[in-house]
Amino acid sequence: MPQPVHFYIVDDDPMILEMEEILLVGAGYQVSKSTSSVQAMGEIILKRPDVVIVDMMMPELDGLELCKRIREIGDLKNTKIIVVSAKAYEFDKRRAFQLGANSYITKPINSETFIAQIEEVVSDRVTLKFWGVHGTLPVPGKKTLRYGGNTSCVTLSLVNEQFFIFDAGSGIKELSNYMMSQGNKQKVTKIFISHPHWDHINALPFYVPLYIPGSEFEICGSKHGDLTMRHLIGSQMDGIYFPITMKEFGARVYFRDLKEEKITIAGITVQTMLLNHPGNCLGYRVGYKDKSVCYVTDNELYLPENPLYNEAYVNKLSDFVRGTDILITDTTYTDEEYRAKVGWGHSCVSRVADLAHRGEVKSLHLFHHDPDQSDDAIDGKIEQVRAKLAELGSGTKCLAPAEGDTFII
Repeated sequence: MPQPVHFYIVDDDPMILEMEEILLVGAGYQVSKSTSSVQAMGEIILKRPDVVIVDMMMPELDGLELCKRIREIGDLKNTKIIVVSAKAYEFDKRRAFQLGANSYITKPINSETFIAQIEEVVSDRVTLKFWGVHGTLPVPGKKTLRYGGNTSCVTLSLVNEQFFIFDAGSGIKELSNYMMSQGNKQKVTKIFISHPHWDHINALPFYVPLYIPGSEFEICGSKHGDLTMRHLIGSQMDGIYFPITMKEFGARVYFRDLKEEKITIAGITVQTMLLNHPGNCLGYRVGYKDKSVCYVTDNELYLPENPLYNEAYVNKLSDFVRGTDILITDTTYTDEEYRAKVGWGHSCVSRVADLAHRGEVKSLHLFHHDPDQSDDAIDGKIEQVRAKLAELGSGTKCLAPAEGDTFII
């Protein structure tokens, strides 16, 4: 039987220490504790707890110094650190993360949510959520009630409070509504744009947190020749196409031009690949430890009989998505529909099934549906992909997520 997760709590307030211990023991965890940060440092080295919970303001060693010392010890590299502090300043929170903290909880402790916050860190889980799944343009109405009619927007919530948004189609407005209902608690966000076609960027100006001071955003994507991401996003907000310009942003917003590369953010890798679509379009692979999610839209996979079919490209893309937990990819057409849409930059069901099989993908999520397709038509695509996967003898699971669907990895 596995041993319970071992916590070590450090807080110079005995009442807080007792409260945290009661909550953790009640949730089935093993707990050690100390009101002395110096004593705690010695015992942490000996006991090697799975998680250390530390107050920020303490005599002897403060919480930041304790974080720093723990991270300097190689044997404790896998120990998670959670700062629980009455200091709500963004500077202190950012500094704690810089010195190795995995999470930051602001006092007073909420007994109803404390364990859920702790388990978010302990589980190392990645949370994927869909806010828009259609392509080209929004299609509200009776035919899209089950899957939703908004265009591309997907989010990943990761460790170290990292929050990634993929594309800013009309689905980002629903995300904005949700974030504001939660008090806009997510202060640092990265927005990864696949490409600047309208259904992937034109709802960005409606993301309210961009206008709120105290938030920070990095908007990333591929430039087009001499047109940078700043230019591509700013052009649709130049006062002619949209009455509010980027000058109205209250948050700190900066831009990053990406190419085919791999970057690391707080222990999370983000790898990019140029896709087969008009203009520069990036696919993204996000990895954390042994978990990964691939976001690959928009992308055209030609049928093998097409003279433009490129086996080398298919192999490269198969390697890019290889073994991923979830592949979210452009499955705009059935094979019959695609024959009249060759060269439009989107893929059909048989090619997507082949890609998932070649790449040994664990779960395939069909995405970027044609605006003329109803919920029933999407159901039909699922069945066609599943049949093709079965024909290939593939172990890949297939589904089509709907707006609001959440997946834990």
